[in-house]
Amino acid sequence: MTSGVVRIAMVAGEASGDLLASHLIAALKARLPNAVFYGIGGPKMEAQGFDAWYPLEKLAVHGYVEALKHYREISGIRRQLKRRLLADPPDVFIGVDAPDFNLALEKALKQRGIPAVHYVGPSIWAWRGGRVHKIGAAVTRILALFPFEPPLYEKHGIPVSYVGHPLADVLPLEDGRVGAREMLAIPAAQPVFALLPGSRQGELEHMADTFIEAAREIAKSLPNALFLVPLATRETRLMFETALYRCNARELPIRMLFGHAHDAMMAADAVLVASGTATLEAALLKRPMAIVYKMAPFSYRLMRRMGYLPYVGLPNILAGRFVVPEFIQDDATPENLAQALLNLYADKVSCALISDEFRAIHLQLRQNTAEKAAAAVIDCLPAAKRDDVLASA
Repeated sequence: MTSGVVRIAMVAGEASGDLLASHLIAALKARLPNAVFYGIGGPKMEAQGFDAWYPLEKLAVHGYVEALKHYREISGIRRQLKRRLLADPPDVFIGVDAPDFNLALEKALKQRGIPAVHYVGPSIWAWRGGRVHKIGAAVTRILALFPFEPPLYEKHGIPVSYVGHPLADVLPLEDGRVGAREMLAIPAAQPVFALLPGSRQGELEHMADTFIEAAREIAKSLPNALFLVPLATRETRLMFETALYRCNARELPIRMLFGHAHDAMMAADAVLVASGTATLEAALLKRPMAIVYKMAPFSYRLMRRMGYLPYVGLPNILAGRFVVPEFIQDDATPENLAQALLNLYADKVSCALISDEFRAIHLQLRQNTAEKAAAAVIDCLPAAKRDDVLASA
């Protein structure tokens, strides 16, 4: 093997993991210019030179019911990947989120002496806390995004590094509303709402109609309102367009955007957003929001029994209280969602307080994440390899 070369296998399972991994790859390449990266990933990772053996869409399923539908295919991919990595071991493996897929793979690699880093600590603080023992057996180190996580892992003797969240590094601290509206050619005084029903197809299946009907309710009170709907892929755009036809809602003032989620949120007076990473993005952009989550009824019943916290949205979890409203499953009616957004639109004092809370969260998460994560990964390399690659860099 060429001196100074480090081989890094990675698996990301959805769009948020693709973003996290792409930042980490860039930081690792700066420290380890001869590093090569391969495994399962998305377009942002590929743009950094990642060799995707499988596209991440193969793993991006939503809820227990959907996971069961794709179980055989996903299990087959994991078996093939494990076989390939064990036959030709990487110097380090990085599983980016996707714990149900990655932890079993990480355990097999760790048992063969391959360092296994898990980037994004599984949410043992929210549900399925018993997983902590499984995590300890599977990983060499956890890279935690949130400041309350390290004590939970350290209590069980699991090596952990708090690295912050890369979105806090790249998103602006200041409000970008004026510039976003100018870029999107939206009048400064027009009521604007951003609708983000999810980045995965399974999420749109459960939420697109509800979001559209909520927009219809808002339009009854604010006839000049504009609704921005950023969609990440052609498939999700087609699904949303189909939902518009199904709801007979083509007359609504909805502007669909290909990407541009941050611009849509910055331009909005309030955001309606599916629970997930997009809620954190909205918070870092200092946007008042209503958080929504709907899934297959069976999946919801299972998750509700295993949950620990009274909230599901990351902004509320990070604040430790309800800063913005959440509407889960049966409570996520178009009428409830519309009223929540109309209340936020009308109450500028509350919105200012929400913005202040989100700014404090932003500062707490701004940790130069990619650099900290890269340093932790390099520290997990076997000593001889680490000395070799750092000497060659």
